[in-house]
Amino acid sequence: MWQGVFPAVTAKFNADDTLDHAEMERCFAFQIASGVDGIIVNGSLGEGPMLSHDERLAVLKTAKSVAGGKPVLMTIADAATRDCASLAKRAASAGADGLMIVPSLVYHTNPKETVGTLSAIAQAADLPVMIYSNRVAYRVDVTVEIMAELAKDKRFVAVKESSDDIRRTIDLQNAFGDRFDIFTGVDNLAYEALAVGAVGWVAGLVVAFPEETVALYRLMKQKRYDEALVLYRWFRPLLDLDVSSYLVQNLKLVEAIVTGTTERVRAPRLPLEGAQRALVEKIVADALANRPALAKAA
Repeated sequence: MWQGVFPAVTAKFNADDTLDHAEMERCFAFQIASGVDGIIVNGSLGEGPMLSHDERLAVLKTAKSVAGGKPVLMTIADAATRDCASLAKRAASAGADGLMIVPSLVYHTNPKETVGTLSAIAQAADLPVMIYSNRVAYRVDVTVEIMAELAKDKRFVAVKESSDDIRRTIDLQNAFGDRFDIFTGVDNLAYEALAVGAVGWVAGLVVAFPEETVALYRLMKQKRYDEALVLYRWFRPLLDLDVSSYLVQNLKLVEAIVTGTTERVRAPRLPLEGAQRALVEKIVADALANRPALAKAA
C-alpha cells in the first residue's frame, strides 16, 4: 500500500512558541517537490508529544494542503490508550490518510497489552496503520509473534522497523511475505535495510536533503548498489545525526543551515550550543563542500 521515502517532518514555531504554519507549508511543499512519496507529521521521538491534540491536527491539515494527493500519516503517541484513540478518531475526521502508531509511550506494555492498545487505536480511526516498532527508544518490542496477531486485522498494513537489528527485516519477510510494507526507520541503516527488502524509508535528514534521500532510495530499488553506496558513504555522517537523544535539535539545525528555515524548538528542548553545535555545523559544512552530483534515478 505504501512505499518510498516518507519524511518525518519537523514542526515550525514562531518566536512566541505558536506554530508557524506558513513556514511548515513552505518546508513540506519543498519535500513534495523533491519527489518524496508521502509525509508523516508529529513524530513521536520529535516534537509531536509536545504539541496539543489541536496543534497536531492543525499540522496535519497544513501537510494535507500541500501534499498533492500523496499520503499524509498522523503519528499517534500518547501515554493513555484512550487519548490515543480519541486523537486517532479526530485525525480520521480531519483527513489523515493513515496513522503511524507507537505501541506505548511511557508504560512498557506486555505482548497482550501491546496488541490491545494498537488494536483499540486502529479500530477508533478505521484507517490504514503503520506500526512504529522501536524497542530501543520505547522498550516495547513489537515481535514477530505480536505482528502475527496484528496481521489478522487488515488495517495494519505497514511497519516502521526501528529495532536497530537488520535481521528483523528478514524475520518479518520470512514470517509474512509481503503482508506488511516494511519501512526502515533508522537513517544510518537505510542502505542495509533497503538492500534486504525494505520497501520504504521513514527518513529524518530528508528534511534538509530530500533530493539525495530520494536518489539513494531509487538507486537501491533499481539495484544500482555501487552508485548508491557512494552516495550513502557521503551521507552517513549526516544520517548519524538522526540517531541521537538530540535528534530534533540536530535535524532542525541542519535544516536551518541548508534550507534557511528556523531551528526553534519547544521546551524542554533548547537549541544546540557549544561543542555539540560546532560538531553539527562542521558535519554540514563538510557535506556541503563535497556534495555529490546526483546520478539520474527515475
